[in-house]
Amino acid sequence: MDVDGLVLFPGAGSGADHPSLLVIEEAVAPLPVSRVDFAYRSEGRRFPDRAPKLIVEVVDAVNRAAEQWDTDPSRLVIGGRSMGGRMASMALAEGAVKAAGLVLVSYPLHPPKKPEALRTAHLEAVAVPTLFVSGDLDAFGTPQELRRAHALVSGPVSVEWVEGGRHELKRKADNADVAGRIATWLTC
Repeated sequence: MDVDGLVLFPGAGSGADHPSLLVIEEAVAPLPVSRVDFAYRSEGRRFPDRAPKLIVEVVDAVNRAAEQWDTDPSRLVIGGRSMGGRMASMALAEGAVKAAGLVLVSYPLHPPKKPEALRTAHLEAVAVPTLFVSGDLDAFGTPQELRRAHALVSGPVSVEWVEGGRHELKRKADNADVAGRIATWLTC
């Protein structure tokens, strides 16, 4: 994939300095990476703002990165972990931002133990190459549930499963594995 940078957003309970985001940045070097905190984290709050506000923050961060790297947002891949990836996918689906691709690590398909509360309504409008990387033991979506969600995306979809991985993908080996898979996907 011929792109000019990667913009990553963290999950709801972590920040831009999350070890997995740091490892991804190292793995894709020399491609520039912007790891972005949401305002609620910077302000010291534990709980995220509502999606509309977070989506605006995604758009602003992608535009800042494009300006910093002297490129167009359509030349960047965006995404992140869990909620961060979900907000990036929603911004893209709404047409609020353009991107060359989407990376979704541990996509939160539904809250744990609430499989009826699917977060898929926007996925049909995602028309860019999309990489999903998920643990096969993720409480936010089983492989079977996630496969149905992957089929909704209108753009090309690549899927990578981390065997024995849970939603957090906390194991150091998981972080390196995920980062390597993202780096490989970006160079295809």
